[in-house]
Amino acid sequence: MLFDLDQRTASLSVGEFSSFTTGPRDSTGGAQGLWRAQLGTHWHNALREQATAERPETEFEIPITGRIVHHGWTLTLTGRIDQLLRERETITLREIKTVTRDLPTDETELRAAYPDYFAQLAAYLVLARAPANPVGRLLDDQYSVRGELVFVEVASGLAQTVPLTPADDTFFRVQLARVAEFLDLRLRARERLRHLTFRPAFAVPRPGQETTQADLTATFERHPLVLFEAPTGFGKTGVLLEFALGQLRGGHFDRALYLTSKSTGQIQVVRTLSGMTAAPSAAVERATCKVEGPNARSPSGPPTSTSPFNSATGVAATAATPVAVWHVRNKSEHCINATFHCVRDVCSHLVDAEARWATSGLARFYLDEKHPRDLDTLRAAGRAARICPYEITRAALAFNDVWIGDYNYVFAPRNRGLFFEQPGFDPARTLLLLDEAHNLPSRVADAYSHAFRANDAFAVRDELHRTRPHASLVHAWGHWCHFLDHLRSAHSLTADQEDDARDLLGEVAKQVASVPLDLATLGPQVADLLWQIPSLVDELAASDLPRLWWTPQDRELALTCLDAAPAIGATLREFGGVVLASATLTPIDGFAAACGLQGEAPVPPQKTPPAATTPERLGELNKRTTKKLFRQLTSAAELLRVEEAREASQPTLLRAHTPWRDGSYDIACDVRVDTTFQHRTHHYTTTAATIASLHRAARAAGPATPSAASIPAAVPSSGSQPSTLASQLLCPSVAVFFPSYAYADAILREIATIAPELRVALQPRIRDLAAQSAWVEESLRDSQALFLVLGSSFAESIDALGGRVSHALVVGPALPEVNPVQHARLAEATRAGLSRDAAFRRVYQIPGMTKVNQALGRLVRAPGQHAKVLLHCRRFVEPSYASLLAPDYRNGVILRSDADLAAWLAGSATPARPVQP
Repeated sequence: MLFDLDQRTASLSVGEFSSFTTGPRDSTGGAQGLWRAQLGTHWHNALREQATAERPETEFEIPITGRIVHHGWTLTLTGRIDQLLRERETITLREIKTVTRDLPTDETELRAAYPDYFAQLAAYLVLARAPANPVGRLLDDQYSVRGELVFVEVASGLAQTVPLTPADDTFFRVQLARVAEFLDLRLRARERLRHLTFRPAFAVPRPGQETTQADLTATFERHPLVLFEAPTGFGKTGVLLEFALGQLRGGHFDRALYLTSKSTGQIQVVRTLSGMTAAPSAAVERATCKVEGPNARSPSGPPTSTSPFNSATGVAATAATPVAVWHVRNKSEHCINATFHCVRDVCSHLVDAEARWATSGLARFYLDEKHPRDLDTLRAAGRAARICPYEITRAALAFNDVWIGDYNYVFAPRNRGLFFEQPGFDPARTLLLLDEAHNLPSRVADAYSHAFRANDAFAVRDELHRTRPHASLVHAWGHWCHFLDHLRSAHSLTADQEDDARDLLGEVAKQVASVPLDLATLGPQVADLLWQIPSLVDELAASDLPRLWWTPQDRELALTCLDAAPAIGATLREFGGVVLASATLTPIDGFAAACGLQGEAPVPPQKTPPAATTPERLGELNKRTTKKLFRQLTSAAELLRVEEAREASQPTLLRAHTPWRDGSYDIACDVRVDTTFQHRTHHYTTTAATIASLHRAARAAGPATPSAASIPAAVPSSGSQPSTLASQLLCPSVAVFFPSYAYADAILREIATIAPELRVALQPRIRDLAAQSAWVEESLRDSQALFLVLGSSFAESIDALGGRVSHALVVGPALPEVNPVQHARLAEATRAGLSRDAAFRRVYQIPGMTKVNQALGRLVRAPGQHAKVLLHCRRFVEPSYASLLAPDYRNGVILRSDADLAAWLAGSATPARPVQP
């Protein structure tokens, strides 16, 4: 649906109009409905042949368009009538619909089960009676019009004709009311945004934050595709939310999407936004209006005109206007059943949910912006109304101003439908904010990667034998099992093997789409494995992303996306405005290339009129020549417009101003060691001794002075047990970052030999964020060295180290593991035209050094914090590596001997040259 709120107009197809709903939607479509759609096409063709044989004058697929005015809205409907029959003074419009129920059946049951079919035919009759329609031109006084619905039993082809009655016009009127209600709510949302007031995210901006909003707004106005780089602890979340709310209030966008790669970050965004827009009394109680940094406190008191965004109103607001926010959680998290199996036949919360919605009262979730929308509330409401909580989310989403969720809802083919299929969703009128954007390329590549295992395939085969679907599907699946079973570990499939795999996948997809399956009996795991294949085949047909077809181990097939840049770039350019924010976008050229933003944006072909020859004398400007010159000038203006559009589509970098980070890092590069895989074993003893020296220096220097932001949330103020902070003051810890667990294990064993008194805590292999945080707190209290792995969530997401660790060691660049996927990426980059050095930089060096930058950024997160960091490998002084360090980590010194190290640790000057790219 496309609509213009100012003109109070909307345009949509008749099919979209007849099925439009603000409540639950029938989920029988999609992949599960493909077989039905194919049979429907078959029966349509059969009935067409029958009608042609009986009445050769019958017309088919008649286009029709018309306007309908309802409650002040002008709706333009377009459609295509299946059949048109002329009989003397009567014209019959006939629609053909396939159904899975047995026919014939009572007409009352058909009307109750398929109200949208009757609404569609009623809409055609209304349009046909309008004089401006193709059909309407035939309807003068001598013609009357009637409608028929022909229901066809999809399995057998039995047909039942139901004539449209005047009472069926109710279905059409109900749809008019639904569409008008939706448009009224969208109009209300726009008016709400125009009067939006909110508090700034920062009660007292720290140095550098005062100008960030103005800088971001000015940059965005010139180029609505901004790369915003700000260090960890700067407060990017607050900055982005203030910017987004300002853009919404200014009417530049209809809504904003705030996407992150981690659910914990999404929860914090919700809290921050709630604190910025809550009533004053509630805001005072919140301490989470700011995500990061020492000024992480909700501003007290009402918003005033001194706020960068409140100044536009010219008056001080006394209360904040609520912004409608919806945090979109994973579909399975909504489920209130014991087993997540989203099939209508086995879930009582899906069966007849459309009929129960009208009396459920669940519309309150989008009619009342202040109504709680947390997951527990959704589950409780869904359980009480016997309606799936996910359907509540899907129904309410279109009426909200800010959507918060995961990258997948925009970039993953299997998940993006939730956003893009919302009524009224227009990417061109949407502001897209991507936090932790350095994770975007890898996350999208994962979404386009797939894996198949023979054991899973045989389990599906066994279930198919048990449920006995059509033999053709069982036969095709048996060939697929045989293919997977005979795969042996290899870095890539041969050309013949890949062709065989594609053929087998295509045949299975064809059969799955052509056969009705009892998904309730098959169960969730088997159903997912079955429908994964048609989804993959569609994906392969729709995109030509480079993929590696390989076998990581026997009897397993992996399709690994090597570069998702084309898909990312195409998606980003759909949106009217984009801000990609991260602490580690450097190097910008590498990040832009990984997101498909490097080079020129695709521009639609333009029709350029032939150039006119410029006359030598003014007197030669006759009428024809003048017209040619005018067309030439118009063409030049069009080319200028295209060039301006192309320039605006290129990303622009904005780096946050952070004067408090100047001099906060004391960097040195240790060239005594070589940590490459081939040589690192020769330097184990040196590395272990260096860690011991760092700890002695940290103990001699005294504990770090933590800022307010780095003190743990729960610090006992009294009692016999020492507090977490007090224990830390007695036992300063050193953070040591390794490229792998194996490397860390080796150094741990070496330390046990040369410095057994040193207490070391090695990062455990756990994913739970709460458990990770608990381990960090315990290790800071009880250990003298924390061994962390670069690229893990410990190194990239744990913020507890800021201001609490004064000395750190980075043991070499964290280059990705050399494996078949990396080899394939290197080859793909070379095929794309890069030199081998440039390809190595993109595939290995940039990802490895990004992990280093990300980890070091966690050590200084607020004014007053400092860190002494030793880059422990001679590669850090090589220009190709040094240039990839963030600017804050480049101005260091080179240590060539043990004496240089001792002098640097003691704070003495060393005669070494600075580290430069």
